[in-house]
Amino acid sequence: MGNKTPIWSAIAQSLRADIAEARYGPGDKLPTEAALASRFGVNRHTVRRALGDMAEAGVIHTRRGAGIFVAQRPTDYPIGTRVRFHQNLRAAGRLPAKEILALETRAADAAEAEALHLAPGEMVHVCDGLSLADGMPVATFRSSFPAARFPRMLEALNRLTSVTEALREQGVADYTRASTRLDARLASPTQALHLQLEPGAPILRTIAVNVDPEGHPIEYGRTWFAGDRMTLTLGAP
Repeated sequence: MGNKTPIWSAIAQSLRADIAEARYGPGDKLPTEAALASRFGVNRHTVRRALGDMAEAGVIHTRRGAGIFVAQRPTDYPIGTRVRFHQNLRAAGRLPAKEILALETRAADAAEAEALHLAPGEMVHVCDGLSLADGMPVATFRSSFPAARFPRMLEALNRLTSVTEALREQGVADYTRASTRLDARLASPTQALHLQLEPGAPILRTIAVNVDPEGHPIEYGRTWFAGDRMTLTLGAP
């Protein structure tokens, strides 16, 4: 007599078949562990073993506090001379959105002063926010702007949520990316909470400086991307 397939493996195969037959598509939320346990007539530990196997294979992923989802192909996000969040996401067929988390005006720190060509103690407007694609959080960001040049920047950002539109209101019709640095990080507890990841999950950080047509720095930005949801592509326009 051949070896009997473990129950957890049979459950995983059944759920994989559901996904293959498009009962659940990329990004769809799966039923809860309790609902799956009831469906298959097993305890939650057995369901958890099946889901763990599927997660290890990259078929599904867990979003902290949100549930279990069918994995999506990461969205390509070009990093070039003109980086525009809304434009990049729409080009990838995703619906972009931003949420403002915090706005403040304070003295520039050393990195901000260097990037924005400010003297020690000069003020900056700082915006912390959350970027979403199809309602799913994909990145957190912090943007700093010279306060003396853009006195109404925070009000514009709070109202428009778009850096491009806010800068346009402040008289900057166009801007380009002067530099971008990339590195890998582990999500802090706060970043994990906003991005619905487990603390310590891999994230990608970009540090960038945007300049106006005359080459003057206007934005110092840091963005932390969820590593499983965004693929940063270099060399794009």
